[in-house]
Amino acid sequence: MKLGTVAHEGVEKPVAVIDADTLLDLRAAGLDIRDMVQLVDMGDAGLEAVRDALADPQFGATIGMEDVQMRCPIRPVQYRDCLVFEEHLKNCFVAMEKVTGRAHEIPSVWYDQPIYYKGNRMSFIGHGQDVRWPRYAEFLDLELELAIIVGKGGADISAADAPGHIWGYTILNDMTARDAQMVEMAGQLGPAKGKDFDTGNILGPWIVTADEFEHPVALDMEVRVNGDRWGGGNSRQMQHSFADIIAHISASETFYPGEVIGSGTVGTGCGLELGKRLEPGDEFELEIEGIGVLKNRIVR
Repeated sequence: MKLGTVAHEGVEKPVAVIDADTLLDLRAAGLDIRDMVQLVDMGDAGLEAVRDALADPQFGATIGMEDVQMRCPIRPVQYRDCLVFEEHLKNCFVAMEKVTGRAHEIPSVWYDQPIYYKGNRMSFIGHGQDVRWPRYAEFLDLELELAIIVGKGGADISAADAPGHIWGYTILNDMTARDAQMVEMAGQLGPAKGKDFDTGNILGPWIVTADEFEHPVALDMEVRVNGDRWGGGNSRQMQHSFADIIAHISASETFYPGEVIGSGTVGTGCGLELGKRLEPGDEFELEIEGIGVLKNRIVR
């Protein structure tokens, strides 16, 4: 099942996908759901109610895709982003050394446990919305990631139980101001302004419920800029699975429904690795098998 948020007649509405041309307005269908976080909070009962509504859509509860604008499918309760693709890290270290003159090696801790940071949950936009180039940066980059939405809270979750805490999957584009990032990394804290700017995080176009996938996920991933393929890979290349990530993060820390966790960038899923840079006006498409295409434009 595909779920998301759209703007329709001046109002943001939670929706479910009926087909490529038609959406179900969950509130108009009689469901007391104000937004996607509330639906996540409702657990299995909420998803079952949506399935029932999809099976027999009420008159007046459907919306045509041509009548909506996409929005971020969920406003994260909390946002964490990981770094679990070895190829991406190796490629970035080679590229960064050319710029900074500093050599980098993958530390042993990276292989031992998932590495992550907490990002700005308030800066998210959705499919089709413009990314605004931050005024302090010259080198903007995209980053192709797979993300999960946490569906069931808890702490000290085992890796064996972790898949049951995943509510759904979506595409994440973790935009980065590379020039700011390279300056900040020398301070060994952050990321800060390399990541934190309005419109710098993008989710969508849909959340696909976890029951649509096997665990661990093995999904093809690809990024295109102005129609040209830049790179990509497969989520099976993650050094640490989402189950391991949940087990690590939840150690003595409570997870809450509606949190978003990114995988980190797949190998060759960003321009830095490839010696490529975005330009104002570029359109980029991030595609993940089974989820769809997340498309945006960058403007300056």
